[in-house]
Amino acid sequence: MMMFQMRWRTILSQQCVLLVTCLLINLEAVPIDIDKTKVQGEPHVEGAKIETPDTGLYYDEYLKQVIDVLETDKHFREKLQTADIEEIKSGKLSKELDLVSHHVRTRLDELKRQEVARLRMLIKAKMDSFQDTGIDHQALLKQFEHLNHQNPDTFESKDLDMLIKAATSDLENYDKTRHDEFKKYEMMKEHERREYLKTLNEEKRREEESKYEEMKKKHGNHPKVNHPGSKDQLKEVWEESDGLDPNDFNPKTFFKLHDVNNDGFLDEQELEALFTKELEKVYDPKNEEDDMVEMEEERLRMREHVMNEIDVNKDRLVTLHEFLKATEKKEFLEPDSWETLDQQQVFTEEELKEFETHILQQENELLKKAEDLQQQKEELQRQHDQLQAQKQELQQVVQQMEQRKLQQGSPLSGPAGELKFQPRM
Repeated sequence: MMMFQMRWRTILSQQCVLLVTCLLINLEAVPIDIDKTKVQGEPHVEGAKIETPDTGLYYDEYLKQVIDVLETDKHFREKLQTADIEEIKSGKLSKELDLVSHHVRTRLDELKRQEVARLRMLIKAKMDSFQDTGIDHQALLKQFEHLNHQNPDTFESKDLDMLIKAATSDLENYDKTRHDEFKKYEMMKEHERREYLKTLNEEKRREEESKYEEMKKKHGNHPKVNHPGSKDQLKEVWEESDGLDPNDFNPKTFFKLHDVNNDGFLDEQELEALFTKELEKVYDPKNEEDDMVEMEEERLRMREHVMNEIDVNKDRLVTLHEFLKATEKKEFLEPDSWETLDQQQVFTEEELKEFETHILQQENELLKKAEDLQQQKEELQRQHDQLQAQKQELQQVVQQMEQRKLQQGSPLSGPAGELKFQPRM
């Protein structure tokens, strides 16, 4: 039972961004001095609370709360035991929502109303920041695809279907988004480097170019990186991280050692932790030539490659069976060489030019906005000066009237300075 709950949670709440600190924790959790012949998965405690990692999705909390509530329903738990991955991802399981208890449905209704209210507050805050009025909340809610905005009060099977599909789609696209952001990062680095060179004289420019080439050469001068997921790579982890004899390497034991949470799967976190030794060959935070952002991109590439090779059913989890089957392939014993990022072209000159054009457009837009703001400031200052001049002119008129009236023997103003007018007789 616990195994199905773990799998259900992992499918919906798979963490896509692995922080360096989490990686270190995972590595430290792997036993060093251990008798591999006695490695056993720790028994699961029925009813134990399973901590799910942050998915990075903007509706992460809502997702977790819905899962928690659904798991309290006996009927739904029983259906989970027989459901496969495709039934969950396709939305077939969502139809079972009609059979859950009234208490569960009531709690789900409450969660949905809270989520809709939260989204409306976010929309209002965003629109208020632009000083916009007449907000159509219903129209703006359409941009959120993880719930049925047309029915903001009750949680229906359509809501569960939309939540599962949205989470699945968003998580599948998360890696692509990270790759795109990394490419932009690299292009910005190159753009800034070239712009800096333009500010230097010929001699300084040659010095900088020479230093740049030397740094690239130094970074590329690293030990051979084993092919991720190959026998050589795993044996290195077995020996150096696990402290075991490489001659006693056993894939099944290796799997159990690195299934840190003992759920029967190697998830993306646990896989990425296996590549730390390889990455340390190329990247050192103490070295000026090594970029830690590039290291995380390399880690992502390694994990994607291994998942594509091993994860047969594409559920973003590696079972023991899938892992052992992969170790029987020729690629496991005789892999191709692995090309690191420094051996690949991250972007083309055409892509860089397009990126720089986009930057120039953004800079021009910012300059235009700055000019508009300056004009508005000058106009406000002009209006302020005009009002001040009118105020001074009015004060002078009042003073002249006061003096004229005093000469006639009757003040024009009262005790508080207000104007007084004599009625005509």
